[in-house]
Amino acid sequence: MMTGTPHNTQAPLHEWNLSPTEAIALQQELAQRIILEDRLPEVHFVAGVDMALSKDQELAHAAVVLLTYPALELVEQHIYEEPIRMPYVPGLLSFREAPAVLGAFRKLRQRPDLVMVDGMGIAHPRRIGIASHLGLWLELPTIGCGKSILTGHYDHNALSEEAGSWVPLLSKKEVIGAVVRTRRRVNPMIISSGHMISLETSIRYVLDCCRGYRLPEPTRLADKLSKDHMWREPDENEQQPTLWE
Repeated sequence: MMTGTPHNTQAPLHEWNLSPTEAIALQQELAQRIILEDRLPEVHFVAGVDMALSKDQELAHAAVVLLTYPALELVEQHIYEEPIRMPYVPGLLSFREAPAVLGAFRKLRQRPDLVMVDGMGIAHPRRIGIASHLGLWLELPTIGCGKSILTGHYDHNALSEEAGSWVPLLSKKEVIGAVVRTRRRVNPMIISSGHMISLETSIRYVLDCCRGYRLPEPTRLADKLSKDHMWREPDENEQQPTLWE
């Protein structure tokens, strides 16, 4: 089954060789383009994205997995490696990691309908974390699935220990995400809209993709793949067809 529209007709969103000051200015511009309403097709394929760094912090190892939905059966998995382009700067994680993630996405043969990203959506000081940034690049609905809070606060006493419970993540009085208990008596996940999806729909899909673990299955498998140094793909020079481009 093929879904969506070809990706390679889209011009690059921007250049990556930016100074921190230029990157912050670009974030402020791009944040205005993010759509926080549901623009999802019927979901048949869900992708999960995660990153790991080499021991010397010089190489980015981006992992993408593609699962069927709702069965969550693994269809594809890919690793892409490239040198880190920007040193670590708080709030600019996407400029450090997204280029490698986009490289991994170019290996997918099937276009996903929804993408779950290990990182933030709009739960970010400038309302554009890596999930939102990738959503704009890929023109796909994305969800930020963070493990810890980057910005904002929530009512700890209002969050139940039961799986499925959640409370809003607030920045002053603005709802920027949700603190979601994905497994009973386990630290919650920080869920936020990335692009082309509402918060309520994001929470629903995340909970529906949990299989007894804290992380939803797409990002859990991507996390495992990004750190599994025993697994290797064919050489980068080998031609591999990409059917959805």
